[in-house]
Amino acid sequence: MKAIPLLCLGVFALVGCSGQSQPPAPPPPAVDVVTVQPQSVALTRPLVGRLSAYLSSNVTARVSGVLIRRDYKEGGKVKAGQVLFEIDPTYYQAQLDNDLGVLGEDNATYLNDRINAERYRKLLPAGSVSQQTVDNADATVRVDAAKVKADEALVASARINLGYTKVTSPISGIAGQQQVTVGAVVGNGTADVGSSGTLLTTVNQIDPLYVNFTMSSADLLTLRESASRGTVALSQQDKVSVQIVLPDGTKYGQAGTLDFADVAVNPTTGAVNLRATLPNAQGELLPGMYVNLSVDLGEENNVFLVPQQAIQRDTVGAFALVVDPSGKVARKDVTATDNSGNNWIVTSGLTGGDRVIVTGLQGAHEGGQVKASQWKAPAAGSLQRASAAVPGNLQ
Repeated sequence: MKAIPLLCLGVFALVGCSGQSQPPAPPPPAVDVVTVQPQSVALTRPLVGRLSAYLSSNVTARVSGVLIRRDYKEGGKVKAGQVLFEIDPTYYQAQLDNDLGVLGEDNATYLNDRINAERYRKLLPAGSVSQQTVDNADATVRVDAAKVKADEALVASARINLGYTKVTSPISGIAGQQQVTVGAVVGNGTADVGSSGTLLTTVNQIDPLYVNFTMSSADLLTLRESASRGTVALSQQDKVSVQIVLPDGTKYGQAGTLDFADVAVNPTTGAVNLRATLPNAQGELLPGMYVNLSVDLGEENNVFLVPQQAIQRDTVGAFALVVDPSGKVARKDVTATDNSGNNWIVTSGLTGGDRVIVTGLQGAHEGGQVKASQWKAPAAGSLQRASAAVPGNLQ
């Protein structure tokens, strides 16, 4: 009789233990979300360009002769009209003196013949001279006047050639290395220069500078089609800014402005040639340098800025995980090809008010439940302090 209660107690104990072995359901994983809304952002394109001088002028010898002096410092600043080289002026001075002598002789003859012609005209009414004599005297005066004009032209030409013996800078800028040494024969008369004149040096104006770059015709056509649909607002040419990134990765202090866009596509490269002007008062940039560019072409309308860590990719493409009001996770395929700072620019796939998961992605799965909290972007200063503290923690 006593064994029955003990058996019942054992059964009750087993039932009770079986009920305690079933654990409660785990809570949904916690995630941080950002609520996205459509907005307008700057439309930028990363490109590569090459710098060139704003003005570049070859300084050449315009008369023949022996180079006797260089009057500038190589690599130094020069002003327009400043004398850079001197050519031996002896021959050209002698030519000017000779032409002045001929002009003086012909001018004296002209004055004497004009006096005689006036005298003959006074004697004509009295019959002392014939009409033929008067006409011949007037003709002689006209010939003498023409000779004087020709002599004056020769004198002016001789003065110009004498002036060319002092070779001046056509523009203000930086003068380069001299190409011909003192003592060399220069000018159009030398056999090695032909008719173009001997190159003596080059002067470049580097403030401002030109930035030459290209954009693919396909990309440009896409932008214009987007502008016609209203999804992109392109800036006017003189409003397009160009930001230079130096070879060390830092941004140049001043932005440039687009000043030229070709109307034809280069058949060799399939690209459109573009050019911008860039301030260079300190001479930090030099012609010939290759630089990275960030070209601000206008604005993209109705796009979404999503933190970069929120966009994932698989074999299908880019996608984001969003949380609906009930806490359920869903996948949305997106188009994200450009970035702005630490955000991807999403042009399609999202709608206003979507809550995109930023952190906790490892615990979130499509169709699952999550507990969503609003994500707060870390301050730049806190990120720097955290990264600076890592080496100390490792020691």
